[in-house]
Amino acid sequence: MDAKVAVGGGTPEGATRAARSLARDSSVSAIISFGLAGGLDPGSAAGDLLIPRRILDAAGTAFPCDNRLADIFGGVTADAMIGGGKVAVTPQDKMMLFASTGAVAIDLESAAVARVALEHGLGFAVLRAVADPAGRHLPPAALLALGTDGRIQLGQVVRSVLRQPAQIPQLLALAREAAAARRALKRALQAYRSSVSATGT
Repeated sequence: MDAKVAVGGGTPEGATRAARSLARDSSVSAIISFGLAGGLDPGSAAGDLLIPRRILDAAGTAFPCDNRLADIFGGVTADAMIGGGKVAVTPQDKMMLFASTGAVAIDLESAAVARVALEHGLGFAVLRAVADPAGRHLPPAALLALGTDGRIQLGQVVRSVLRQPAQIPQLLALAREAAAARRALKRALQAYRSSVSATGT
């Protein structure tokens, strides 16, 4: 199975553009929303892989995922994730979302990708890893890191740290957690490639 990559940049708008660019390619039969997520389930840990059965948008609309695609990465690991809305900043924010929706994690892109896949009759699945667990409070600099175009805004981050140096320990902890999430995603891709090589499909 050949794979093509389009980068959404961490925003719903960017995810929509990226998904549409894939959907216009006649060789694409499915889209997988891949990347980091914020944990909502108190039992989640940094680096936990998430393969949900469905994605909820900010209004609560559910988009089912294709279980056959999920099986590529080992099968469904969670019932629901939120794939839109705004960043859950505090442990209290995350607790409220978990209690009201039952979703185990949140990202800002997956619902946008799901909509495009549905519009074009393409398969859809999600593979995410927890970068900030439910108990992690996101420091101000972390919220400034990504611009609306998905690019890292290093100047904004530096200015935020200079104004509030007390957030440095939180930023370092978040960096370690995000690194664990990226390692988990890398392992999942390596396992997938190995299985493809072994089966020759």
